[in-house]
Amino acid sequence: MKMGLELEAMPSVLNDNIMYVKVHVPWDVQCTYAEVLHIKVPIDVNTTPFRPSMWRFFNCVTKYFRPNEELITEETDFFTAPFEKDCLDRFRIEKRDNFFTPSMKSRMAYYILCRAPYEIRGNMKKFGITKLLGGGVYKAAYPLHDCRFNVKSTEESCPNERFLLYKEWAHPKNFYKMQPLDLIRKYYGEKIGIYFAWLGFYTFMLALAAVVGLGCFIYGYQMQESSTWSKEVCDPEIGGKIVMCPQCDLCNYWMLISTCDTSKKLIIFDNFGTLVFAVFMSIWVTVFLEFWKRYQAELEYEWDTVEFLEQEEPPRPEYEAKCIYETTNPVTGVKENVPFTTCGRCFRVSIGIGTVLFWIVLILASIVAIIVYRLAVFLSLSVRLKDAGDLKNLEPIKEYVTPQMATSVTAGLISFVVIMILNTLYERVAIWITDFELPRTRTDYENSLTLKMFLFQFVNYYSSCFYIAFVKGKIVGYPGKPVYLLGKYRNEECDPGGCLIELTTQLAIIMGGKAIWNNIQEVLLPWAKNLIFRYCTRSTSQKAEPPRWEQDFQLQPFSQLGLFYEYLEMVIQFGFVTLFVASFPLAPVLALINNLFEIRVDAWKITTQFRRIVPEKAQDIGAWQPILQGIAILAVATNAMIIAFTSDMIPRLVYYWSFSLYEGHTDHSMKGYINSSLSFFNTSAFSDATMNAQVERLSNITICRYRDFRFPPGHPREYEYNMYYWHVVAAKMAFIIVVEHIVYLTKFILAHVIPDVPYTIKERIKREKYLTQVILHESKLRLVTKHLKPFVADMSSQMEAEKENEVEVSEF
Repeated sequence: MKMGLELEAMPSVLNDNIMYVKVHVPWDVQCTYAEVLHIKVPIDVNTTPFRPSMWRFFNCVTKYFRPNEELITEETDFFTAPFEKDCLDRFRIEKRDNFFTPSMKSRMAYYILCRAPYEIRGNMKKFGITKLLGGGVYKAAYPLHDCRFNVKSTEESCPNERFLLYKEWAHPKNFYKMQPLDLIRKYYGEKIGIYFAWLGFYTFMLALAAVVGLGCFIYGYQMQESSTWSKEVCDPEIGGKIVMCPQCDLCNYWMLISTCDTSKKLIIFDNFGTLVFAVFMSIWVTVFLEFWKRYQAELEYEWDTVEFLEQEEPPRPEYEAKCIYETTNPVTGVKENVPFTTCGRCFRVSIGIGTVLFWIVLILASIVAIIVYRLAVFLSLSVRLKDAGDLKNLEPIKEYVTPQMATSVTAGLISFVVIMILNTLYERVAIWITDFELPRTRTDYENSLTLKMFLFQFVNYYSSCFYIAFVKGKIVGYPGKPVYLLGKYRNEECDPGGCLIELTTQLAIIMGGKAIWNNIQEVLLPWAKNLIFRYCTRSTSQKAEPPRWEQDFQLQPFSQLGLFYEYLEMVIQFGFVTLFVASFPLAPVLALINNLFEIRVDAWKITTQFRRIVPEKAQDIGAWQPILQGIAILAVATNAMIIAFTSDMIPRLVYYWSFSLYEGHTDHSMKGYINSSLSFFNTSAFSDATMNAQVERLSNITICRYRDFRFPPGHPREYEYNMYYWHVVAAKMAFIIVVEHIVYLTKFILAHVIPDVPYTIKERIKREKYLTQVILHESKLRLVTKHLKPFVADMSSQMEAEKENEVEVSEF
């Protein structure tokens, strides 16, 4: 109240123990804090002509995908300027009550509430609604929705914007329609608006990638029956006669033909079309980011946030409260207070970096521990099954898969529990460290927290995929001389079908399961909480509908980090779509389907199940932009390395172009590839422990095969790498270098050819600045003239009096 707000206390109609305090912002206070917050308001109608869009030619089709223009009308475009209290006549004030929008008033009220002191003890000053909420003095603080989401208000003063948003945006039947971004921005603020604009643009761009990915999948599906090397695996005369070496010390021999189904499935994802699609996605991600920058620039212009970060964002109240050191601003030369010295800032940042690195090392240690657990449990299960005599009743492939399946399931559950526990703990640590660093503005705070959380989540979510793609099955030695971890546990080998199919399965499970779980959680959790809360607070005596503020209190509060988790979910998905797309071309299809639901689920959630969010301004998507660019750069390397080291594409190409002729073929062919890609091993070279572990009925086998390129037994350089191996290694390195350079060069050219800001927007910004200066100059000139009128009149009368005196003197 001392800061100018008006408070109105209202008792609850449902609970006698609760009192509601309505906060009103009078006109004078609105003008004062509109100037403090540099809120831009209209000064004149924007008459600058806008170049027509190329999409106007498709208007006959696109009109069915736009919201109802009769309900959500296009607003008048104005030239705007930061509000100044002393120059009211320069702004278009038609009606004071409607001059500042409800979102602007909410920003002013929240700004005041966050800085209002409520207790002073000596040098200690307590302030802000946040601390009062944390201490339980107030249960909640929130701006009011304008009406019910499913019932149109009958009051003339009520804009019914929430009702329109639900009807034309959040309702599931509108999943195919474009989003009313201007209305979203007007009702929820620029920060929410820019999130949904980015999500919608990302989903739109995913449609193209999904079409190409689906085509690549169909091509691979048709290739699985015609693949020569897959036919050889399934041929009883070839794959049916090849005995493969055991893949662990206690495993049995197995027949190559047992991987027939797996080899056919592998063809779907490991073919030439996958290479083309991986290169396409590397280009697609660059085009997506560049065109998003252009679209974001258009929104910045339309929403008046072009110079927001430099001029309009105030310091955080927590930062202002601890400004005890005086320093000179290097730009303005004015004395100002800061919360710590340069050394103090370095110390705080160092503590933050050290903490993040510690937690990343901790999660890497947990991953290593889970790998050791997999090896130990797999060995233990194999021993128990052999001792029990169960292996004698199983087929050779089942003897291998059964222990490994049990190990994978238990290890996956343990990994999930560890990830969830570390996520919960690290979130609190990240928030505490960011608070300790004390960033100056809200944007700086969110960017710092975003970087910390993403680095951790990146390791948390992608580590298993990186392990399968680039570590598992790469350093295993050969059957007679395997590599052991910690000197005890034999390193894991890939599944009989190869590591690529295992990576594909991992991605499909993670993406599909994560999407389903997140959508169910986002829909059911807030709905169930609201239902329970309404049931617990219902009143049997009250028949009338409770007032708007009481209805809103029954909704869920929107978390301070609520939007952060929405971004994080989509950026993690973006990583799956781009980083490992060479192994799973259906990833864009799954992402597109998920995002079509995600947009409407998020819209339904914030419109119907959550209290109204305090509107905040935002110029862009913040720290997520450089994170997306980093993922795009990394995606080129990961996909090239997946094709080179995880798939069998390079060995097959080397055989086709170089070694097939040595196998007796008259022309290039894939016939004989399976035989040339499998090395020979003499079973007599097994260790005594391994030989004793084999099943007796296959103990007469003298030669087995394994996946590698080594000289056969009896050769002067037996079990050393042969010439085929070095050809394959050279081809892999050449492939990575050539593909990366070509793709990076293409990305570099596209990034420079496509400007970040459209030329028309640059013209309009310059034109608006010029016209705004002209309008403000004329307004100030009129104001100066108005103030000078009395002075000029006095001077004129004084000069006339002096002339009369001169005449009188001359006559005398």
